[in-house]
Amino acid sequence: MEKRTLLAIVLSFSVFLLWSHIFPPAPVEQPASTTQEITISPGGPADNTKGAADTYTQQPVQTVIDHQQSITRKTIEVDTPLYKAVFINEGPSIKSFRFKQYRKTISDDSPFVEFSAPESGLGGGLVSAGFAPMVIGTLPLLETSSADIKLNAGDPPEKLVFSGIDPRTNAMVVYTYSFDAGRYGIDLTIEVMNPMTTPVTGSFYASIRKMKPEDSSGYYSYRGLITYNGRKMEEQELKKSGDTKNIEGNISWAAYKDDYFIIAVAPNTPAAFQGKLTADGLYSGVMIEQATSIPTDSKHSSDYTICFSPNKISTLSVEERQFEKAIDFGWTDIIARPLLYILLFFEKYFGNYGISIILLTVFIKIIFWPLSYKSYKSMGEMKKLQPRLTKLREKYKDNKQLMNQEMMNLYRTYKVNPMSGCFPMLIQIPVFFALFRVLGSTIELRHAPFILWINDLSAPDRLFSFPFSIPLMSPPYGIPVMTLLMGASMWFQQKMSPSPGDPSQARIMMLLPVIFTFMFINFPSGLVLYWFVSNLLSIAQQYYVTKKMSN
Repeated sequence: MEKRTLLAIVLSFSVFLLWSHIFPPAPVEQPASTTQEITISPGGPADNTKGAADTYTQQPVQTVIDHQQSITRKTIEVDTPLYKAVFINEGPSIKSFRFKQYRKTISDDSPFVEFSAPESGLGGGLVSAGFAPMVIGTLPLLETSSADIKLNAGDPPEKLVFSGIDPRTNAMVVYTYSFDAGRYGIDLTIEVMNPMTTPVTGSFYASIRKMKPEDSSGYYSYRGLITYNGRKMEEQELKKSGDTKNIEGNISWAAYKDDYFIIAVAPNTPAAFQGKLTADGLYSGVMIEQATSIPTDSKHSSDYTICFSPNKISTLSVEERQFEKAIDFGWTDIIARPLLYILLFFEKYFGNYGISIILLTVFIKIIFWPLSYKSYKSMGEMKKLQPRLTKLREKYKDNKQLMNQEMMNLYRTYKVNPMSGCFPMLIQIPVFFALFRVLGSTIELRHAPFILWINDLSAPDRLFSFPFSIPLMSPPYGIPVMTLLMGASMWFQQKMSPSPGDPSQARIMMLLPVIFTFMFINFPSGLVLYWFVSNLLSIAQQYYVTKKMSN
């Protein structure tokens, strides 16, 4: 039964791996009176912002519109110790975002990881926001007197202001972005003032736009749009072009997430969500707040937190918007999350994630020692009965029913339960899948070195680099030393276990180490390290139990 259970685990594991624009804008009617003066009461937005907003406080709308026609596209760089963001005054929008602490490869001269605005589709850059009757439309070119911003560690926060008339509503808009040198989050306040003689109706919105990755599926984590409704995170899976998702106004934040990084937007109040995957592979997620009407000479505002961040719980939780809920390990989350905390705890004291994985494996083995002991003891008892079982199979090979009866009598005589070794193994299956998710998608392991040739625990195990390809192996091509050692440890562990009486089952079991070796050949070396160490500890445990039973 142990062999059948293990075979079932392998088959289940294999299945797990294989399985594992929004509407066009309506024309905006221009109000009859386009020369109404803008009046902002004391203490309003014009008093709290400097630069371009001051030039519009008492000018006719048409004068401002004429002035904006002469505005050209302008980019502003915001450079902090954590990132470099490029803003464009069209929208305004975030055109690109570069993570200054994460490189594309382990090489010191490798370029930093960067998200760039998609060239296709309507709208602004990676993230844009505004107030309009329709979310998508021609984005305004706004005025800004701000120059490039440079923040060093310990510097006070700085602001970037865009302002002008939005032609979609003919309302005065002021965008104020706030930056902090010590966090990835960017605070945004949008203020809308109505200078017209009639009310202005529209909705505050914020959009995320990201091109679908070439490889949109992975073993370990979800890639695409996600939302959080205050209770749980949900993956808004869009599989083919034209797919859409619409959720009523109860979404706390929306985000685009890949293996290691996230772009998230959270309004101060829950909003509706519209998600879409276009024909050219563009993910579009929009948070749309409830429509509001702004009376003449009145103003409304809305606040957002925009967060480009690595998928780290400690980093995302700083924003206090529950962005850390984006780190989810599926149905294994209740097990995987504590294991991740334990892994981070070990790394804090030992400074090496490879050593931390080894210690985590030892910790798991200690927790499951009572179950493992029972399983190995049952296997040892079954091994003692193996000669008698073989004789029964030979004697009653033509009468399966009588053979099974005699075998059950033999189990009762020696008080052996053939199923007693199965349940401990079944209980540990969820732990394995939880570790599979943790070690395969944790950004802390990205480019984390271990020892010798293993310089990236998130990459496959390779020694040397070959200039030619190898079948079934993903690049880089080389010798998967630790993967081969893992396969050898499985073979040795199998030799210590009682062989099944059925010759066909025995042949299948002999192939398992080979199958696992090929399955793990392209897995992250951190996951291979866990499996290899786990095998070594299992061999030691099995040897101990077998020796104790023989005394």
